Amino acid sequence: MTIKPLADRVVIKMLEEEQTTVGGIILAGTAKEKPQFATVIAVGPGGVVDGKEVKMELAVGQKVLINKYAGTEVKVDGEEYIILRQSEVLAIVE
Repeated sequence: MTIKPLADRVVIKMLEEEQTTVGGIILAGTAKEKPQFATVIAVGPGGVVDGKEVKMELAVGQKVLINKYAGTEVKVDGEEYIILRQSEVLAIVE
């Protein structure tokens, strides 16, 4: 099954966070912060959203930085994704 976002929405997959600290301490699952870096999996077509023209600036494969609590989490075929509006993406990571 594939996810095809509509309008100004994008589908992202969170990048795995490091399991150890800089000092070499292994973190337990509950001690880890939610990662903020993700990869863009799919991009909607843009168009008119809420009466305004929206041009999509993101592309599939880009790494992005998002707010910790942005978007809606979904699970498809055992994989976890987040669907959010392009405006919720804080930055493109190069």
